[in-house]
Amino acid sequence: MTETSLPTDRELALRVIPMPADANANGDIFGGWIMSQVDLAGSIPAVRRAKGRIATVAVNQFVFKQPVQIGDVVSFYATIKRVGRTSVTVDVEVYSERNRGTTVVKVTEAELTYVAIGADRKPRELPAMGDGMLA
Repeated sequence: MTETSLPTDRELALRVIPMPADANANGDIFGGWIMSQVDLAGSIPAVRRAKGRIATVAVNQFVFKQPVQIGDVVSFYATIKRVGRTSVTVDVEVYSERNRGTTVVKVTEAELTYVAIGADRKPRELPAMGDGMLA
């Protein structure tokens, strides 16, 4: 599926350009590299909501729709989907800009769950919603 532009209704969490060292023998970017970038992008709104340390506890869903190519400008959009007592679930959508930005393709969708953890490395309750705090 080819898009005409990047999303404007979501917050950009991360943008990166994969390099040849990130590619497999076929010249496509390793799925594991994409997964690690998705985890980083998803952690950004989770850390903000938790106001502190978090840990990834689940990858609920991960769908590779299109391969990512060397030199694509890859944009990661992360949105909080659910907030529990100690956990935050985040949707991450990934788009690649190709051909010097003339083509935009949605390449990956994922849903991850993070848990807030304290100094003792055990789950802790999320802080109450305060003024100006997003979901």
